[in-house]
Amino acid sequence: MSAPSSTLFTAPPEWHWLIIFYFFLGGIAGGAYFLGALMDLFGGPLQRPLARLAYLVAFPLTVVCGLLLIADLRRPLRFWHMMLQSETLRPMLKVWSPMSLGSWALLLFGFFAFLAFLGALAEDERWRWRGLARLRPPGLLGLVVAVLGGVLGFFVAGYTGVLLTVTNRPIWGDTTLLGLVFLISGASTAAALLALLGQRRAASSVHALERFDSIMLVLELVALIALVVSLGGVARLWLSVWGALLVLGVVVLGILIPLGLYRRSLRFGDASGVAAAALVLAGGFLLRVVIILSSEGA
Repeated sequence: MSAPSSTLFTAPPEWHWLIIFYFFLGGIAGGAYFLGALMDLFGGPLQRPLARLAYLVAFPLTVVCGLLLIADLRRPLRFWHMMLQSETLRPMLKVWSPMSLGSWALLLFGFFAFLAFLGALAEDERWRWRGLARLRPPGLLGLVVAVLGGVLGFFVAGYTGVLLTVTNRPIWGDTTLLGLVFLISGASTAAALLALLGQRRAASSVHALERFDSIMLVLELVALIALVVSLGGVARLWLSVWGALLVLGVVVLGILIPLGLYRRSLRFGDASGVAAAALVLAGGFLLRVVIILSSEGA
């Protein structure tokens, strides 16, 4: 009989709903920007309105993520200690700490998301600062903003899973696949949100997002199966209400049913894609609920 995992004897970090919403919205923000950058860099004129929508979504969600992190601190007014040394006020980056790296990545991502947000707003005819349109491709400045912001968005979408992996808690510290699962889920939920919001603004490109999200859902299912296998005996913790929620809420409602609805939407062009996208978002949120709270209660 094998010994129980050492992660079962560690104290929980007491992460609850604020962190769950941060993980969920952060994945969408990073995924949306990354998808917007891809569409700007490699798409055609038909994808440009959808890329603009991605930038309009990414920045506000990044702001909300920052506020959620600050609110979760025991002393929120000291949030700046994550970035600066308290005595010298010099920037403080701990390259060995996923939390420190994540804080700086979120800050830098927020900067590029803000620039892209301004560039997207500048394309509105009512906006006076037309020169800000250069913050979007195909100009050189726009290319720099898209590429650097896209790289940071990719990092933000997946780093929360890596952060969980190094906390030495049950489930979190017993696998190396949480970063991959969160990254795929971030891309999937971002595509779903853009598909929902783009029904009127960029309807011609929505089906391409539905095809992309279908691929992400298949990859997410494979990654989840690999995650459960990698947990070994610790996976028994999910022989509970959390396991039922994972299977029914995440896999069935959040992956399998949306795959069928996306297929119907792509084949018949009806509104089933809207229901699919809504279920994907619900499944992405429930995934983070299960991952966080099942470990917190172990």
